[in-house]
Amino acid sequence: MSHITLIRHGQANSDARDEASYDRLSTLGRKQAAWLGAYLRDSDNRHVRLYTGTLQRHGETAEGMETGLDVHQDARLNELEYFTLATLLEEQHGVPFPVGQEAFIHHLPQVFDYWKTGRFEGPPESYENFETRVQDVLREIAGGDGPALVVTSGGLISMAMAQAMGVGIPAMSRLALAIMHTSMHRLYPIGGHWAPVLFNAVPHLDRPDRREAQTHI
Repeated sequence: MSHITLIRHGQANSDARDEASYDRLSTLGRKQAAWLGAYLRDSDNRHVRLYTGTLQRHGETAEGMETGLDVHQDARLNELEYFTLATLLEEQHGVPFPVGQEAFIHHLPQVFDYWKTGRFEGPPESYENFETRVQDVLREIAGGDGPALVVTSGGLISMAMAQAMGVGIPAMSRLALAIMHTSMHRLYPIGGHWAPVLFNAVPHLDRPDRREAQTHI
């Protein structure tokens, strides 16, 4: 099995309240992607494969990184539909959409908990399906030849890390909230299981003139 480096997409439209409006990189998001690509080239990271979800922000991030690798798209690498689930939480349970980062910190675990326990009517997919598709696609990628880069989203990365560590919703939520744009997260296969050996690394942003580019939202 080959190791996988998961990458969260660059900053998207942080003012969005629905899936379609969110799905494009901001000007800063494009810069973050370019800086990450330059770092990977300068540090001679030897990834030989590149995968993305089918979302626009995934493709724009991969393009901006300029890795020179062929891009393999897979819809199983797409993000959970947070905005859709947040709308269901408001319409069906009276929990308002969060305004500001503090509210979002408390809102995300609620979304995950209501989703996992089946308290939404008509969600875009079940929590169980999300779990399964993450496991399946990463297992298939790991079965290929050589280290792989995977450009995806924060929710999927938090699920992959939670599965690797065997933790539940509260810890998974904290992982998701911590993940920065264009951060790197590495999974190594050890003893037939995933071992997280890198989390939330942003060496391309860790310099005085780019500290403000270390964004979460």
